[in-house]
Amino acid sequence: MLSDIEIAESATLCDIREVAQKLGLTENELELYGKYKAKISLPKNAERKGKLVLVTAINPTSSGEGKTTVSIGLADGLSKIGKKACLALREPSLGPVFGIKGGAAGGGYAQVVPMSEINLHFTGDLHAITAANNLLCALLDNHIFRGNALNIDTDNIYFHRCMDMNERQLINVTVGGKGRGVEREDHFDITAASEVMAVLCLATDIDDLKKRLGNIIVGLNKDGDYVRAKEIPGAVGSMAVLLKDAMKPNLVQTLEHTPAIIHGGPFANIAHGCNSVQATYAAMSLADYAITEAGFGADLGAEKFLDTKCRAAGIEPNCVVIVATVKALKLHGGAAKETLAEENLEALEKGIPNLFKHIENIKNVYKKPVVVAMNRFFTDTKAETDFVIEAVKKVGSVAVFTDVFLKGGEGGKELAEEVVKACELPSKMEYAYELDESVEAKIEKIAKRIYGADGVELSDEAKAKIAAIEAKGCGNLPVIIAKTQYSLSDNAELLGRPSGFTISVRDIVLKGGAGFIVAIAGKIMLMPGLGAHPAAEKIDLLSDGTIVGLS
Repeated sequence: MLSDIEIAESATLCDIREVAQKLGLTENELELYGKYKAKISLPKNAERKGKLVLVTAINPTSSGEGKTTVSIGLADGLSKIGKKACLALREPSLGPVFGIKGGAAGGGYAQVVPMSEINLHFTGDLHAITAANNLLCALLDNHIFRGNALNIDTDNIYFHRCMDMNERQLINVTVGGKGRGVEREDHFDITAASEVMAVLCLATDIDDLKKRLGNIIVGLNKDGDYVRAKEIPGAVGSMAVLLKDAMKPNLVQTLEHTPAIIHGGPFANIAHGCNSVQATYAAMSLADYAITEAGFGADLGAEKFLDTKCRAAGIEPNCVVIVATVKALKLHGGAAKETLAEENLEALEKGIPNLFKHIENIKNVYKKPVVVAMNRFFTDTKAETDFVIEAVKKVGSVAVFTDVFLKGGEGGKELAEEVVKACELPSKMEYAYELDESVEAKIEKIAKRIYGADGVELSDEAKAKIAAIEAKGCGNLPVIIAKTQYSLSDNAELLGRPSGFTISVRDIVLKGGAGFIVAIAGKIMLMPGLGAHPAAEKIDLLSDGTIVGLS
């Protein structure tokens, strides 16, 4: 079979204006970025009439679940059965593209295109976010250097520089000194984890963007009060100018020419893991079915989508699709990676409780209908597929084996039909916690109800920061937990459905602009490093301009 990039590069693309016409967009609502990409503009109060479908997954494994591939195949499948569908996905980060995970444009015959451009610079949104973030840092440090009229405590600066790359050398750095400003310890975040990324993704319009930018907490003054970005002269306006174009969602297409809006790219393990509110609004306004996804497993991306993004945007999904594979379930059941091609019902039975937990969370906590999408592999045996279908039926849901990787929309038709049925079921969403509860109570409810933990252990530093946040009247915000994606726990080695564990929260960060509180659990880091053999080793540019090795 051809590689992902070979499939993408050999595809015939429609002019983006033709794709826009499928959504009823006029040329006046497009800003063209060449023939196959465009920024879109919508009326501020466009009616959001479409059904919203959230695609999430079990805890990811090295086998790969194909959540984005299923999202794309589902959209193409809906188009195949005569439904007007539109995707709303996140933009890839260069960190994973050149690291281990690879790109985020789908796979096989369920891809968004132009694949290489989407995975690389695209329309420049992530670069604009990086620049706006670092402009605030530069203005902040310059303010301190020029006399520090705000009396900022340089030992308590909370806002950090960022870059869109995995770079462990920047996890801890020393800035300033020797006549170049106040010397202090600092660190970089990856752009996908930056607060400016979250602000852009949660902002509903330019005015809301500027309000959120202004509310970013850059640190403390020497009286212990928060200092916000709006107090730094010129910061909000100049940052907003850099984000002017980045605020507009990007329109591309699938291999089968289904419209796809791709905008914003926060990670789900260290940020809130959802594409922009603007993109979701657009897809819901322009199509009958808007298919979106949230990063990593349902304990991370889906929880944050439902408890944080839905609250901010005033939306809720009509149904939730949980993606899994037989191989991944066997890995969760203790099978060795090199044996996954062999039938192993014992490992499958031990691993499937991971899927059950995510189903239970969506159905019992959030009260939403669930469809399980099983990405089929040619090594899946009939005994294994029959086992999954029956097991999922026993917990009150339906499992559909899809072939979107090999067959595109044709392989997603059965899934599309089940999703249409699920979207017609009446449901009213509930949340995992209430905003007026204490910060600790919210963390504990996520840990117990969503992860299955026995409880939470807070470090002394975390306790002190929670006390300060609540004393300053900021405790009524949603909570984002940053933890490993590989386990329901904060220990990446605990696979399946672990029990008898606690979540260890070592730090708390208030994101005043984004409008949420981050609890950092376990060993998770906000700036990843590269692995022993990063994907960059395989990526190259040939003399004729062809890109190879991108996945």
